[in-house]
Amino acid sequence: MTKEFHSTIGHHYIVEASGCDPKIIGSVEKVQQILVKAAEIAGAQVWSISFSKFPPNGVSGVVVISESHISTHTWPEMRYGALDIYTCGNNIDPEKAVIYAVEAFGATTSHITEITRGIDEGDAIFYHSFVTWEEYLKKEKKEKEEVKPEIKSQS
Repeated sequence: MTKEFHSTIGHHYIVEASGCDPKIIGSVEKVQQILVKAAEIAGAQVWSISFSKFPPNGVSGVVVISESHISTHTWPEMRYGALDIYTCGNNIDPEKAVIYAVEAFGATTSHITEITRGIDEGDAIFYHSFVTWEEYLKKEKKEKEEVKPEIKSQS
């Protein structure tokens, strides 16, 4: 993915993850561990953490990072997780957090939209640049399947 950089305050990733493992996204502890690790993988500094379980099985939570936040709401009964990753500055790699979290949720399909935020064209006119990753995981999994290692038997 080629990213065009503008003078921006931040990058906001809106993630739709489906086909998730309900045992993972239904566990407060597992979801919290995933989002904290996603922040660390991206190079972010974690400031605070808050997660809760909601009926019937969902988890909602936020990891506040020095660069902004990573949050989620999950619906295990629908095998669905929504992620929101917003970072400001250029010292971390939020795409690493996105990819790690989606894969750790066990998603089979995802739709990822990136919005560049805070681009001021003067006179308080802001515009948003959108980039969408269509079905990133399906493509990635297909490529991995095509490059299976050859197993040789020893005679």
